[in-house]
Amino acid sequence: MSPGPRFGRPHHHFEEIDSTNERAREMALEGAESGTVITASSQTAGRGRQGRRWSAPPDTALLYSAILRPLNLRHLMLPLAVPVAVCEACEKLAPVECRIKWPNDIWLDEHKLGGVLIEARPPEWAVIGVGVNVSIDPDEFPADLRWPAVSLGHGATPNALRKELDKRLGAWVEAPADKVRREFERRDALRGRPI
Repeated sequence: MSPGPRFGRPHHHFEEIDSTNERAREMALEGAESGTVITASSQTAGRGRQGRRWSAPPDTALLYSAILRPLNLRHLMLPLAVPVAVCEACEKLAPVECRIKWPNDIWLDEHKLGGVLIEARPPEWAVIGVGVNVSIDPDEFPADLRWPAVSLGHGATPNALRKELDKRLGAWVEAPADKVRREFERRDALRGRPI
């Protein structure tokens, strides 16, 4: 796979932030370059789809947002390409096999490992938000999330996962549409199931 944009250069890390996606949006509006990555040890106002809250104890989850610019027709595949990149990055660090539950959940053994939230202002920029539970003990999840949520484990760290994701994103955001579609379908957790 040919290398695409280089993510993680520059990389801005915050001990605590309201939301990495919110900061990335602000930076995109200010003209931050493509490949800029924002991470945080903890978030006070992290969010997922439909405004749901995303929370994790400090330094136990990858809280990641990246800026991609400018956008072109190839980037229409971002909602499929980004989850594929997240799955590959997780599998590089742990002996696991990840699946994708449409539209934006990363699944491990039928439990939610992480999620993707993409916000865009075409054709100018997109903010690629990723949250992955890396080393959260089961009893550290909020009570209402203990059944659906799971953590990557196996000694993985948020920083190691960030570095892997930087590499995988760079390849997948520029991959040909048919390749992205095939890999997404292979990982589709709901394929063949009644919805």
